[in-house]
Formats: sequence, structure tokens, C-alpha cells
Amino acid sequence: MPDNLVKSTAVNRLRQQEKAQSRRPFITRGSRLQRCDHCLLAETLCICSETPDACGQTAVCLLYFKGEVFKPSNSGRLIADVLADNHAYLWSRTEPDPALLALLSNPNYAPVIIFPSQYAEAERSLSDQPAIDGFQQQAQQDGKTVLLVFLDGTWREARKMFRSHWLSQLPVLGIQPQQSSGYALREAFHEHQLGTAEVAIEVLRALHDHSAADALQAYFRLFRQRYLEGKPGRD
Repeated sequence: MPDNLVKSTAVNRLRQQEKAQSRRPFITRGSRLQRCDHCLLAETLCICSETPDACGQTAVCLLYFKGEVFKPSNSGRLIADVLADNHAYLWSRTEPDPALLALLSNPNYAPVIIFPSQYAEAERSLSDQPAIDGFQQQAQQDGKTVLLVFLDGTWREARKMFRSHWLSQLPVLGIQPQQSSGYALREAFHEHQLGTAEVAIEVLRALHDHSAADALQAYFRLFRQRYLEGKPGRD
């Protein structure tokens, strides 16, 4: 896909930045497959030309564990393709990016970590719809945009990221999925453990940002179909 026809997102820029700083390439399963540099799918199954128009009333910040931004199975990047206001940074326990800290303290945003609420103190937890509605209404009254902070990595990595002291004051929004994930691109730790994009769809619906949720759901279905078609050894 020609670069001038590809939408530039924070995730694309972070990947290019990490690639430029890396001393050796990141090797993934199926690395012999010729992949698109942008969507990371097989070149013959590229979805770049089918990326939806950016939309949404909600902002997103994807906080990546080292190496996650290069994984073709990562669905977090789809959120950045859909939401117009998108940000992406590499996580560090002790030295977070100053630009990330500036974003989280920006008075134009109301940041909230997307993580299972049972891991947060009760006073930080937005564990039901009334609490989520109250948070969103307060943000609107203050003239702020809700900023969804996703901790993107494996479940073990995400739990490690969640314990970062510089995230400890942010509210936590968790969802309780009622059915099994349709992700199927990685082995889940729990039956109801969702992929990042699947979680985002549920959260956007809880925030009544239905146009963005619908666009992301359709885009995720396309991504999942093409990814599975390009899996090595699949007929």
C-alpha cells in the first residue's frame, strides 16, 4: 500500500520510532510471511484501503509493553485507526515518556484506565453503568474529552503495567463480558478475556459513542477474518 494512501496514526508513528531505535528486528510467528508494513497482515490480505473514516467523541491512549506494537495479532492499533483523537506510547515502569505524562495531566482530557475493576480500589472503580455515566457527565460539564487508556500487552504484562505508581491516581473502568471472546488470535488466560479492540467496542457502547463502536466492530471483524486467512498452515 503506498504510504500516501495510508492513514497516519499514533501507533504507526510509535512502531516506526521503535523500529528506528531497535538494533535488531522483532521476530514474530509467521515472520516469513510477506506483510504490509502498516496493517501487519499478509500483503495479499492488506486492509489499509478499507480503514474506516476516523470518528468518535472519545480519545484513546494505547500504552504498549515492549515489543507489542510489532505483533500482527495486536488489535489495539485498530482503535487508533477508528478514533480520530489517538495517542500511543511505550510503557516504562520508572521513566514514563514526559509527553505521556503531559497528556494524562492535560486539562482538556478526562483519562480513565481500562482494566478489570476488581483490581482497583473501590474509590477508583467505575464498575457499573451509573458510575460510568456519572464520570462521562462530569467530563462533559468540565468541557473534557474522555481519554481511554489501554494497557496493551499480554495479560501478565498488563497487570505489571497497571501497578505503575504514576497511574495509581486515575479512575479505572472495567467491563464484565457476558459471552466468550471471538478474538481467537491468541490463547486467552480466561474464557471471557477479550482482545483489546473487543474491550474498546464494549467501552465505547457504555460511553454511548455508538458510531465509533459500530465502526470498530465492523473493522475488527474484517481484521480477524483476514488475519486468520493469512495464518501459516491455514488452507
